Amino acid sequence: MKLTYLIVPFAPLIASILAGLFGKKIGRSGAHWLTILGVLTSFIASCFVFADVLKGNTFNGPLYTWMVSGGIRFEVGFLIDTLTVTMMLVVTSVSLMVHIYTVGYMHDDPGYQRFFSYISLFTFSMLMLVMSNNFLQLFFGWEAVGLVSYLLIGFWYTKPTAIFANMKAFLVNRVGDLGFLLGIALVVAYTGSLDYATVFKAAPSLKDISIIMGPFGVVSLITATCILLFIGAMGKSAQVPLHVWLPDSMEGPTPISALIHAATMVTAGIFMVSRMSPLFEMSTTALSFVLIIGATTALFMGFLGIVQYDIKRVVAYSTLSQLGYMTVALGVSAYSAAMFHLVTHAFFKALLFLAAGSVIIGMHHNQDIRYMGGLKKYMKITWLTSLVGSLALIGFPLFSGFYSKDTIIEAVHESKIFGHGYANFAVLAGVFITAFYSFRMYFLVFHGKERYDEAPKHADDDAHHHQDDHGHHGHNAKPHESPWVVTLPLVLLAIPSLILGYFGIGDMVHGDWFKGVISVTKEHDTIGVLTKEFHGAMNMAIHGLTSLPFLLAMLGVGLSYYLYVINPPLPAKLRKKFSGIVTILEEKYYFDRFNDFFFAGGARKLGEGLFRYGDRALIDGAMVNGSAKGVAMLSGVMRHLQTGYVYHYAFVMVAGVLAFLTWLLLR
Repeated sequence: MKLTYLIVPFAPLIASILAGLFGKKIGRSGAHWLTILGVLTSFIASCFVFADVLKGNTFNGPLYTWMVSGGIRFEVGFLIDTLTVTMMLVVTSVSLMVHIYTVGYMHDDPGYQRFFSYISLFTFSMLMLVMSNNFLQLFFGWEAVGLVSYLLIGFWYTKPTAIFANMKAFLVNRVGDLGFLLGIALVVAYTGSLDYATVFKAAPSLKDISIIMGPFGVVSLITATCILLFIGAMGKSAQVPLHVWLPDSMEGPTPISALIHAATMVTAGIFMVSRMSPLFEMSTTALSFVLIIGATTALFMGFLGIVQYDIKRVVAYSTLSQLGYMTVALGVSAYSAAMFHLVTHAFFKALLFLAAGSVIIGMHHNQDIRYMGGLKKYMKITWLTSLVGSLALIGFPLFSGFYSKDTIIEAVHESKIFGHGYANFAVLAGVFITAFYSFRMYFLVFHGKERYDEAPKHADDDAHHHQDDHGHHGHNAKPHESPWVVTLPLVLLAIPSLILGYFGIGDMVHGDWFKGVISVTKEHDTIGVLTKEFHGAMNMAIHGLTSLPFLLAMLGVGLSYYLYVINPPLPAKLRKKFSGIVTILEEKYYFDRFNDFFFAGGARKLGEGLFRYGDRALIDGAMVNGSAKGVAMLSGVMRHLQTGYVYHYAFVMVAGVLAFLTWLLLR
């Protein structure tokens, strides 16, 4: 099976290289057929690996040794188990849908071949990350997805907002990656290995070791390591306060929004913490830290979705909130529930992003939901698939999101670790908020009065003037359904969004799917408690109809229907009445302003100070020019001693001899 393992990541890589280097020779159709074939090959190979793992065949070993230094082996290796194949199937299937969708969405773009090369390279990077069996390869994949996301977010490199967004994503992720690297450094320093299995085996012996961490004083080694590793996850999986890059990444084309925010980059942190469960289970402090960060992200990022008008940004803030739910699950040791929500979310969130892109195409590249409405009769397929995605997102019984989200909420309720009360409130409140902003968007786009004739003809804001319109600014034209190459992926993604939860929860969450792969201590086993009360997917759905989360979700849907279909003038009045709160939400809690003032502004001030006082005054003024002036002064003095008269020199010699004899006599 080693050859099959190699095919999974390297088929997209080879396709990416060929499309990138020979794009002009193979042409536009050659680029998309080659990369689609590469990802399809990877998906089929992943299915074979999945079938092999179902038979009980796993693999953990090196494929190539890069170097050995100080007894530490730097290797490329694969760990193939149930956790890995789950991610492999999600990444390759969603990536395949995005590749097909891109043919329709990017058909007029001059960078067509380059885009396909990038998204295939992105797929390769993510696969190398999830298939790794050691920290070196994990970090390689970690940085590679960061690099390719930088290239994709700034794909339209002539657009200033896109360049700002990709630089922001790159810099914010560097902050998280520094913590991640320090965590890996602690692992290597105290275990002497980069291999997962070796590290996990050595972990219990590290439990009682403490280290000094500057202002934090003496802390547990395991706690410090886990928190540092999680800081890396906070960057990649966009947790507060390292979340600020993700909404701005909407500046990239819609297909990459779906790929980054659904199945690949943002889920890397969730996968990594699940993989590191043997370490995290040894530190309740680290788990509480994870729980509180996740709860804060789930609640407060959801609020921001309420005030957004850009259709892609609404879905982006939804991603932030759902990532918070996954992180909360990690914090209460419900790793299987976190992974299950990762899987279900990958499909319904990819569906929602691609549906948003279909709406953008149908609306002639207008992204402002204020100037839509009544699209149901023009875009039947997009409307129906969007409804499926929205119902899955809010956790409507029988839809995939219901099973994963409700399991997380129940797991939080069963937890006893510090912060569980706050997290319980956050995830319950988040249900109402999610339902409200999701159906606010749904009703504004597909129902109510047709408002596309009201769109400004010469709007300069991002919502109306995206570069992806390729010169088309017909905001007032009639909407139309997208071509089949766009709608086919929507239909294919709607199927798992509808049924995956029903068929998956028994094995993935309450079964033995992750047995021996994810470690949970007895005192943290919230899923174990829920498993005793689980009586099948249908019974769970029936019970869900009377649960508090369902009532909150329906309340959110009902309120959005009243405000945006029955009484459309009311939201504007409420915005005016609560303008203070709206301003805070529109300013995104002032995170960006604080970062610009404190970090960016502080860095500029520091740079100016170092330039003025360090470079100019100290180096140029004192050291370079000062040394030159010193030499000039010394030479000026010496010049007076070099007169050229013999009797002056004779006088100095006699004085010198006299001084020497005096020293000898007085010694």
